[in-house]
Amino acid sequence: MSTPLETISKRATVEEAARAMREHEISALVVTTDPPSIVTSTDVLAVAADGRHPSEVQVADVMTKSVETVPPDIYLEEVAAMMTTFGIKHLPVVDGDDEYVGMVSSTDVAAQLS
Repeated sequence: MSTPLETISKRATVEEAARAMREHEISALVVTTDPPSIVTSTDVLAVAADGRHPSEVQVADVMTKSVETVPPDIYLEEVAAMMTTFGIKHLPVVDGDDEYVGMVSSTDVAAQLS
């Protein structure tokens, strides 16, 4: 998993999200909502593909709400199965105290399984 977990506000612009992803060399950010949401590089690309300007669109308009999460001690094969089942590429990692501690991506899974 990638740590530390990078987050962003739902009020941030998609441009700010893209900048944060580039700065941290990641492809997803947890959005600090209740329950937490996620914004990905795919969401950023969709804004551009739709002809909207990223500085004029808020993260709240494109984020995925109520994301699946996994515990830190989950087996890698289970993570891969969840990603396949749900058609997702990122899973926030949540510890026993319901604290978000990291993010596991399909890239992380592929690197470990190869």
